[in-house]
Amino acid sequence: MNYRKIDKEKYYRAGVYRHFTEDCKCSVSMTARIDVTELVAYSLRTGTKFYINFLYLLTKVLNSREDYRMAYLWQTDELICYDEINPTQYIFHDDTETCTPVYTRYSSDYDTFYARALADIERAKQTHEYQLDAAAHPNWFDASYISWLSYDSLNVELPDGYLYFLPIVNWGRYREESGRLLMPVTVRLNHAVADGYLVALVYRLLEKEMSDFCKQ
Repeated sequence: MNYRKIDKEKYYRAGVYRHFTEDCKCSVSMTARIDVTELVAYSLRTGTKFYINFLYLLTKVLNSREDYRMAYLWQTDELICYDEINPTQYIFHDDTETCTPVYTRYSSDYDTFYARALADIERAKQTHEYQLDAAAHPNWFDASYISWLSYDSLNVELPDGYLYFLPIVNWGRYREESGRLLMPVTVRLNHAVADGYLVALVYRLLEKEMSDFCKQ
């Protein structure tokens, strides 16, 4: 885990940062449907798991800009940017109706990431313990698949004034609409480090990455 400190006075969003960390501490959450038709077809064609393929592309997108790798160290009142962030995914156990967090280290190499995620998931299936260890995984963002519903909106609440900057991303089941497969994706970011443009950009970048990926 490596990071660099950001000079708050020279930060390109300095005015916005000050306002949303002092005057109006809040977050931005957006839900939109993205077209995953080609990614589903690619996954079927290659015999790979759609879930892991999407998780890889999502993590790649969130690592592509510093805006999505920001964090606040409350102990020292420092704004930082991680060199890399990794996904915390979740495995659901049908018998107990509980989840186990799964920490998967990111790699820009698809084959490496896929193998890691697959192995991590299989290990998590062997335990029913919650095992959340956020303190030992500070540069990990929350990536949660809501497999039971193709929802229209979702909002993640955090304590008022809590300066948590890493992304929180949820997605639900895809469903067919007009011959295409559309999947709801919810992105939550703190307003101090992201506005509507940066949240919307996640979807645009995902669309581009999926298109490029499926051409392979």
